[in-house]
Parts: sequence; C-alpha cells; structure tokens
Amino acid sequence: MSYYEFEDDEPYVVIEKHEGGAGSFLLGVLAGAAIALLFAPRSGAETRAELARAARRTQESARDMVDDVAESLGESIETARTAVERKVESARGAVEVKRSQVSQAIDAGREAARQARVDLEERIAENKAQTARARSGSINQA
Repeated sequence: MSYYEFEDDEPYVVIEKHEGGAGSFLLGVLAGAAIALLFAPRSGAETRAELARAARRTQESARDMVDDVAESLGESIETARTAVERKVESARGAVEVKRSQVSQAIDAGREAARQARVDLEERIAENKAQTARARSGSINQA
C-alpha cells in the first residue's frame, strides 16, 4: 500500500473556509454606508446627518454583537464549569471507591499475614514437640 490512501497516490489539499465574524460585518456596514453616501446626491448637512445616523446604527449593532458574544461566552463558561464540576465529583467518587478498595485489600493482606504467622508458629511448636518426643524416645531405648 502506498503512503497515500488514494488510488492516484497524490495528496489532496483541503481548504477550510471560515465564516466572517463581527469585524467583517462592521466593515461591510461601514463600506456600504460610505458608498451610499458617495453616490447619493445630498447637501452637506444631509450627508452629515446621514453619517451620524449610520455611525449610531453601526455603534448599536456593535453593542448588540458584543452583548450577544458576552452572553454566549457567559453561557459557554457556565456550561464548561458545570461539566468540569461533574467530572471532578466523578473523579472524587472514583478515588474514594479505590481508596476504600485499597484499604480493604491492605486489611485483608494484614489478616492473611497474621493468620500465616499463627499457622507457622503452630507448625514450629508441633515440630519442636515431635523432635522432643523423638529424642526422649531414643534416650529411653538406649
């Protein structure tokens, strides 16, 4: 198989297009207002008034966009915060479960070691008793 996963062994170039943001919109509004003013036959006072209205509309549009972005950003932050809090709580629960399991395993290991020691001590005592009986039996026979 070739390096490329295509039949013609040629790489393909993917061009991603991004939608324009608030800056593009504002630039379009300003350009449209400027062109409209240049081609409209008006007096200086009318042109200045129209420029002032266009500036106010642009300012209001910009404020609305900023408010929308701030609201959206606030919602996104709150959603992310909630998701992180859920993950942290889930992780805390998992850590607590593992801590409990480890504690139980340690306790079981200690109990098994204690029981093994008791069993070993019993065997040692039995072996000592058998050795003592064997020695006393051989002394009595001699």
